[in-house]
Amino acid sequence: MTIELKQATKLIRGISHIKPTSLVLETGHFNVLLGQTGSGKTSLIKLMAGLDPLASGEIWMDGQDVSKVSTQKRNISLVHQFFVNYPQMTVFDNIASPLRVAGMPKSEIQGRVEEAAAILQLGPMLDRRPHELSGGQQQRCALARAIAKESRAVFLDEPLANLDYKLREELREQLPELFAGRGAVVVYATSEPEEALLLGGKTALMEDGHVTQFGPTAHIYRRPKNLTAARVFSDPPINVAEITKTGTDARMQTGVNWALDGAAAALPDGTYNVAVRPHHVLPVAASAAGVALRGTVLVTELSGSESSAHFQIGTDAWVSLAHGVHPYKVGGDHHFYFDAGNAFYFDLDGRLVA
Repeated sequence: MTIELKQATKLIRGISHIKPTSLVLETGHFNVLLGQTGSGKTSLIKLMAGLDPLASGEIWMDGQDVSKVSTQKRNISLVHQFFVNYPQMTVFDNIASPLRVAGMPKSEIQGRVEEAAAILQLGPMLDRRPHELSGGQQQRCALARAIAKESRAVFLDEPLANLDYKLREELREQLPELFAGRGAVVVYATSEPEEALLLGGKTALMEDGHVTQFGPTAHIYRRPKNLTAARVFSDPPINVAEITKTGTDARMQTGVNWALDGAAAALPDGTYNVAVRPHHVLPVAASAAGVALRGTVLVTELSGSESSAHFQIGTDAWVSLAHGVHPYKVGGDHHFYFDAGNAFYFDLDGRLVA
């Protein structure tokens, strides 16, 4: 089973919302759409699900052109970030609803509902109504409905966004197992790079209605082909500064300099952008090779076992993300160190060059 988009586009009030997009999404792994709010993730899902019309191009499912086929006939399931369940129905009836619409025999419906409920740990709750469930249980009910239907394609549009942290972590770990071996193309939309990495599979990075890069998630993370892709795949934001390269020396406008090696050292002399992810910018030197920075701390945050600091170097705003609790003084100067071995180098057009 595959879903193939062939130069698919979408217009909203005459404005291009999905630019020409060609993708092949397959079974056997998660297909993640990663991008910020407004990047086009939900719009792309609606096109594939048949909820919105194509302006141009085609969508194929398993070798069949479904561009003009109704949503009902595409045999798909869609799980939103909001808990979409029928309030007047029991959990059992909610899970069974698409099977009844399809005219499935009662005995088969019973078996499928019980199997899906067992997988999602909803067995004891089949007689309850949605308002009697927690948020996590309601979303499990929606997921169980998608599993019981045994659709050709399952679209998960930020399904964990409205759950608390603990439930998100729990369901995020379970999702790949829930859909493993079911033969469906699973498409998962998220704005969180960490979520894409945890789910694995392949990722399509989205920005302003088009896919900037598509491929194995880990590969894209390690080798974003342009600065836009690197920014999409970084939270907190990736640090970017203009540098001048002379010989094997790199120098920021603030005077910070370091020695280049490998592919970066072989670049022609000139002006480039260096980009460093926040977790490679630390308040203590991790090694003798760390490049020292000194900046004014603007904002600090504690998140679980991590400390982040937003700081200013000249006209550039940088972010450090480090394990542990670190004492920063807002408004004060602080030393930071970045790992040049984990830096990306882009030309001024945004293309990765080293």
